[in-house]
Amino acid sequence: MFSTILIANRGEIACRVIRTAKKMGIKTVAVCSQADIDAVHVRMADHYVVIGPPPSTESYLQAERILQAMKDTGAQAVHPGYGFLSENAAFAQAVDKAGLVFIGPPPKAIAAMGDKIESKKLANKAGVNTIPGHMGIIKDIKETVRVANDIGYPVMIKASAGGGGKGMRVAYNDDEACEGFQSARNEAKSSFGDDRIFIEKFIEQPRHIEIQILADGHGNTVYLGERECSIQRRHQKVIEEAPSPFVDPEMRKQMGEQAVALAKAVGYRSAGTVELVAGADKNFYFLEMNTRLQVEHPVTELVTGLDLVEWMIRIAAGEKLPFDQDQVTLNGWALEARVYAEDPTRNFLPSIGRLVKYREPEESQGIRVDSGVSEGSDISMFYDPMIAKLCSFAQNRNDAITRMRTALDEYYIRGPRHNIAFLSDLMCHPRFIAGDLTTHFIAEEYPDGFHGGTITPQERDLFVAVATFVHLRIMSRAATISGQLPGHERVVGHDWVVVEGDTHAPVTVSPIEDQGYEITSGDKVFSLRSDWQLGMTHFRAVVDHESLVMQVERNGPYYRLIRGGRILDVMVLTAHQAHLQKFMLSKKVADMSDYLLSPMPGLLVSVAVEEGQDIQAGDQLAVVEAMKMENVLRAERDGVVKSIEAEVGQSLDVDQPILRFS
Repeated sequence: MFSTILIANRGEIACRVIRTAKKMGIKTVAVCSQADIDAVHVRMADHYVVIGPPPSTESYLQAERILQAMKDTGAQAVHPGYGFLSENAAFAQAVDKAGLVFIGPPPKAIAAMGDKIESKKLANKAGVNTIPGHMGIIKDIKETVRVANDIGYPVMIKASAGGGGKGMRVAYNDDEACEGFQSARNEAKSSFGDDRIFIEKFIEQPRHIEIQILADGHGNTVYLGERECSIQRRHQKVIEEAPSPFVDPEMRKQMGEQAVALAKAVGYRSAGTVELVAGADKNFYFLEMNTRLQVEHPVTELVTGLDLVEWMIRIAAGEKLPFDQDQVTLNGWALEARVYAEDPTRNFLPSIGRLVKYREPEESQGIRVDSGVSEGSDISMFYDPMIAKLCSFAQNRNDAITRMRTALDEYYIRGPRHNIAFLSDLMCHPRFIAGDLTTHFIAEEYPDGFHGGTITPQERDLFVAVATFVHLRIMSRAATISGQLPGHERVVGHDWVVVEGDTHAPVTVSPIEDQGYEITSGDKVFSLRSDWQLGMTHFRAVVDHESLVMQVERNGPYYRLIRGGRILDVMVLTAHQAHLQKFMLSKKVADMSDYLLSPMPGLLVSVAVEEGQDIQAGDQLAVVEAMKMENVLRAERDGVVKSIEAEVGQSLDVDQPILRFS
């Protein structure tokens, strides 16, 4: 077994590998860019090496520097995690050539499966179902349109070396094909240094199913069940689960056996994943093989009881799998929610900044958190915006969903915008609960983006009751420390008005035993008992004999209440205060309608118009790159470009003007 390994990655996956290595008694070496010197994975490792400036192209993608770090620290093996160099055959080959060990598959297998065109040919030869498409490299826009029409719309335009949703576009007509070709090629070149593009038929109403395999160097290969990864946006997975609510035992066996056949055909060794797309008729087709550890591997670990990182290390060290396919069992149900630094209310655009406050749910038998950040960490524009992976586990899917909901309510993040509320709303969605999933789920159910979950009248009454409880605690504390003269003590009343927008709702309060109040809101009477005190981020209570967790915070005169993806801002006032509040003037917001504003922090890649140019609604105006993804900004209405406010190559802040219209 190795005594020291180097982790050629950052963030949560680096921390994940370090945890297993420590459990195995193996020393670890972390590498980091200058932006990550204070990162959690650096603090966790036994040693660290700074390998370059913040951009990944100058640090985490510098294979020579990583090899030198291995030699300098005495690391015998390297675990690449996912992304960066994890599927770089040249890097794996260089590691082998240096007499060191790459904790992953052989270079030939990486090369064979890393090229989506060649991998599809190999899959077809190995007897794996494949999607109809054009197997050649697409040279230009003209060929893109011709091939797309030959296949028949809709088509998927994909980077041959792509992954993680980058370098992928769906086109339903010639115009979208032309634009998709250019954007997919640009993203692929920026992310992978390889701009080759191919096209295949896009299957409508698809489900994204993947099979996890393990193969040792002694000819043994097993599949570890499937993962459902259909909840995606921009081809980036958001929710994963194991097993799939769609897959039956016969389908699982067929998919698993085909995945094993493909792995054996390319001489695979280590952990790997065969990704498939399945239609409503339960026919499935090969998408690609990921020759690395998947982001969503924890759900497979939870239902199989296997540590995939440990087995990657053991297999790399030459060990043999001690079990065969008949001994692989799936127990229970696991869900994974990816916690991203992004703004769901602005079409899920990335968000950056410092984690001013960061509290994870407490880990337990049914809750697992894989993260690479801590309070004070920076979410940088240079890297992927994922903050953490939150997993829940139970004996059945409904209980796993319930645990996930509670854990999401416990998660507390302040600083950059995040998607916790959106994840919570997903967990409450009737269609998700029913398991009626496709890769179009988010686009279909949230066509205008996410702007907070819909609050029912019953939920609103509960939110109002909690806000009143919190306000009473704050007012009672203020009364005890106000220093008033004896006989002139401040009295906290029992009648209040809760203001939400233009709505004024009377609330009546009566104290009860065990630090509680009986609160009447609308036609509902709530009995709340809680030890909540000023400064607590979460309101934990027993409400009518049931447990409740809700986030609560002060925002000026308002209380912001958050639970299950529902957000409510209210004021709790006396009747006199509520009367006066009606006469308060609202602050006018500056009119920026004549500007094109950057919707996210990022790099201005291009400006497609000139000063004085006439534009029409839908015209491309500019391209902003953030987190390695290109975002095309279009005109919302007809107009004329009055001035260009930013330069190509400039780093933009959110809401920074790019163009002004006349």
